[in-house]
Amino acid sequence: MPVCLRSLIIVFIATLTLYGCTVYQKPRPIHDIPFWERLQSKIDGEVKVTVAVLSADESRRLFGVNLAAEGIQPVWVRVQNADTIPYWLLSTGLDPNYFSPLESAYAFHGALSSSVNDKIDDQFRVLAFRNPIVDGASVSGFIFTNLDQGTKVVDIDLIGRGKVKFITFFVPVPGIKADYHEVDFDSLYLPDEIVDLDENQLRAELEGLPCCATNEDGTKNGDPLNLILVGSREDISTSFVRRGWLPAETTHGKAVYKTISSFLFGSRYRYSPVSPLYFAKRQQDFAGQKPRHTVHQRNHLRIWLSPLRYRSKPVWIGQISRDIGVRFTFKTWPPVTHKIDPDIDEARLALAEDLIYSQQLTKTGWVKGVGAASRTKPRYNLTGDPYFTDGYRLVLVFDRRPRSFLELESFDWEQPVSTQLERLDTDAEPDFDQN
Repeated sequence: MPVCLRSLIIVFIATLTLYGCTVYQKPRPIHDIPFWERLQSKIDGEVKVTVAVLSADESRRLFGVNLAAEGIQPVWVRVQNADTIPYWLLSTGLDPNYFSPLESAYAFHGALSSSVNDKIDDQFRVLAFRNPIVDGASVSGFIFTNLDQGTKVVDIDLIGRGKVKFITFFVPVPGIKADYHEVDFDSLYLPDEIVDLDENQLRAELEGLPCCATNEDGTKNGDPLNLILVGSREDISTSFVRRGWLPAETTHGKAVYKTISSFLFGSRYRYSPVSPLYFAKRQQDFAGQKPRHTVHQRNHLRIWLSPLRYRSKPVWIGQISRDIGVRFTFKTWPPVTHKIDPDIDEARLALAEDLIYSQQLTKTGWVKGVGAASRTKPRYNLTGDPYFTDGYRLVLVFDRRPRSFLELESFDWEQPVSTQLERLDTDAEPDFDQN
């Protein structure tokens, strides 16, 4: 074997050995980790659930390895079962792409450190949550989820014999600045400003809304208000999280830098900012997105809480469109923005299809209000992107319990019809077997 090749192999093996030895530090006892100070608990009947989300530093100290660097976020869960039946906790309800304990551990294995690897495996196995939670018992442990920032929506789904329990927590996680961090939703409206509506009143109110979000002083129209969400913040957030939606950062220096870097170098940035639009004299209360693997493409939305209620459920006014690229512009600051797909109705329909699979939609419908714009005579948003639309608003009503496709109801309101629809000749028998 040539001397140079042998030397390279020795260096390579030494590097792997060093990696296996230095990546692992002796874990601290679990009671020395201060996540106990941030526990959140909820009770549903005879079951009490307590959760906490570990910070990057806490997970490093507890497991001895840098989990955050691998995009792994441990969530501690304790279920106290005073019921007369056992329950199973569904990890996929918390994160459809969760990591198994040994999968998480293997990411930190060193090539020549079998004893260290065994210690890492043991630590993850011992601390992992284990089903079932039998009657009269308390079970606690960690579920290894994908790393989230801003707020972690912790969905605990428990299934027992003839019973199901769904408990949701909103856990703050440092890392990003988002619109909803600045909003006190409970104080946005005074009690006498809240208006509860029946179905006909709701339709009239939604049709009477302005066509579009605007710039800050309300002098120019931006993207159309083409989305209505009806439900509690908890139910809506759970539905979106289950379908892979994430919050967007506010437009600040670090976020702009990460967006531009992602644009230039192709790195993934899951929390890329959404520029502010205004409705009811304030910018969006929440901006969300379902990103792809680059910053160029995503489906994204902005929503505002309104004083309207339908059957005691809050009504949120929104705007949705699909981003298909990133470009520089002189119409905004910072001078970079996303270009939208001009067919904004496609993004609206894609959202409805997406959220049906969350099994939390109970009713859908359509109302007028945006105003139609054709492809040949489009309207334009604040950054100059053209868009066309049939002019309807999509209405989605959410519930907490799982709903099958067959249970989904519809408002008997408007019914958009595609301009490309080819109608069958009703006077002739269609022959579907013809080529």
